[in-house]
Amino acid sequence: MTLCSRRDFIKGLAAGSALALTPLPLLGAEETPRTLAIARWQGEALGEATLDAAAGRLTERAIAALGGMGRFVTKGDRVWVKPNIGWNRSPAQAANTHPAVVGALVRLCLEAGAKSVRVGDHTCHEPRQTYATSGIAAAVAAAGGEMVTLDPARCRRVALGGKRLKEWELFPEILEADLVINAPIAKHHGLSRTTACMKNYMGVVGGNRSVWHQDFATCLVDITAFLKPRLCVLDATRVLLRHGPQGGNLEDVATPGLVAAGADIVALDALAAELIGLAPAELPVLKAGVAAGLGSLDYRAQAGAELAVS
Repeated sequence: MTLCSRRDFIKGLAAGSALALTPLPLLGAEETPRTLAIARWQGEALGEATLDAAAGRLTERAIAALGGMGRFVTKGDRVWVKPNIGWNRSPAQAANTHPAVVGALVRLCLEAGAKSVRVGDHTCHEPRQTYATSGIAAAVAAAGGEMVTLDPARCRRVALGGKRLKEWELFPEILEADLVINAPIAKHHGLSRTTACMKNYMGVVGGNRSVWHQDFATCLVDITAFLKPRLCVLDATRVLLRHGPQGGNLEDVATPGLVAAGADIVALDALAAELIGLAPAELPVLKAGVAAGLGSLDYRAQAGAELAVS
């Protein structure tokens, strides 16, 4: 494995950083783009027959409220969508990102001019089986994207320059992407109490990830600061309230019918925490994120009124 410097990696982000600073296009005569958007389902009751369509529409609405996918994707970009796909669980068990959310993101990226959209995760269960059971493989294929099985042997050692993580092994697919879309599901976690956007970045690294548990909050801050998230999409169409991260019992699942999107990773994680009944200000990971300047707990101030979708 070769060591890639932080300076070299940041050069690769320069174009994206410039894009983030440009004025956002207007959505229409009555709506100005938001920095954080929360779309909630207000249509017919959500069940197996309706949730797929609702999840896709919620995702589209949240992205549109940010100014559209064209704010983040430029023609010819190579995009990596990083959902939760760690567990061999069905969508109803709420251990992985809803497949319709992932499919919508793939389609929106391609419509915005992306050259390619690839999807994958560092899974805990066997990758191909997990990709299939989650429903994400089929959704990605239908949308025109590509599922990728990540190989830890191909990881590159990268200089992170973090407080705890001075360097670590990252998958080359992540390093080579022009845009990484962080797209987790909101759920309970036995160690960190909640897992959402910041925790989702554990799926872009190789190496002995159990070492991170010695100082979990700092390690998550280090990898987040290095990756500099530009777009996070929080799937809360379903949430796992207990026995995370892999769950398995449908009694542990709630259905808020919500998708949120933005760049403030701390704000989105604060929303996720509240959805599973936790106080964001009491969570070590979120306190560390605020202290490091990664974002704010006050997602309401950024998002404004929720967007009703039906």
